[in-house]
Amino acid sequence: MSIVTFWNNGKEQTGKTLSIAAICTYLAVEHNYKILVVSTSYEDENLDNCFLEKTKAQKNRGLFGPNTNMAMQEGVSGLTRIMKSNKLSPDHITNYTKIIFKERLEILPAFRGEKEEYNDIRRYYPDIINLANNYYDLVLVDLDKEVQDDVAETILENSNLIVANLSQRLTSINTFMELREEKPILKSKKTLLLIGRYDKFSKYNIKNISRYLGEKNKVSTIPYNTLFFEACEEAKVPDLFLSLRKTEEDDRNGFFLAEIKRTVDNIIYRLESLR
Repeated sequence: MSIVTFWNNGKEQTGKTLSIAAICTYLAVEHNYKILVVSTSYEDENLDNCFLEKTKAQKNRGLFGPNTNMAMQEGVSGLTRIMKSNKLSPDHITNYTKIIFKERLEILPAFRGEKEEYNDIRRYYPDIINLANNYYDLVLVDLDKEVQDDVAETILENSNLIVANLSQRLTSINTFMELREEKPILKSKKTLLLIGRYDKFSKYNIKNISRYLGEKNKVSTIPYNTLFFEACEEAKVPDLFLSLRKTEEDDRNGFFLAEIKRTVDNIIYRLESLR
């Protein structure tokens, strides 16, 4: 059971959330893990758009089943209420998640509601994540810039692995180099580097970035892929990955899948080596 937190410096778009969507879906399809993805964002629909169709009526779900109490809120809001009453146990968490693949992949979506309530709720994320780690094989955390620094630091410290998300822009790479001098945890084996929306034709390719950063192993990537980014807007990411399972290596989508596999393998290998 491991916590993998996806982090960036919060100042630019790195494709972090969509990278998580690709990684968790690949893991659910190709590996026998029970996975929870936790979004710590405030009213961010990017993760929902990947998996949940907006046209479907959303049911209220709680400890007593669907629609038994319209006042009982789902998601992190409902979890926090139960946690405050000291009644939350690991197996209760699944009652407040959205199931994507039964017994394989669930998501705890971004908070929706009043900002004041979110400001109170966000301090409970470390406890929710740690509790979920007792029930799921992998807890993937989408760490948002809205989470205050002390809470974010706690989540990072509690994580088994940190995936630092960068873009291919030189300024992004240089900023990360400066940050990891300030944060020793970003220089440790506990941190894995990931380039989202990767363009293999850029001058800043895997080989050059790895050399520039002084990385012994090639940095991981999630390449830009048209079908994937369209699926992320249409709640069809699971369908896409199932349809691409038999894609040949020389297919136009072959590189996309090969890099996701390499990234997932890197995450699994790093987790095992750190145990």
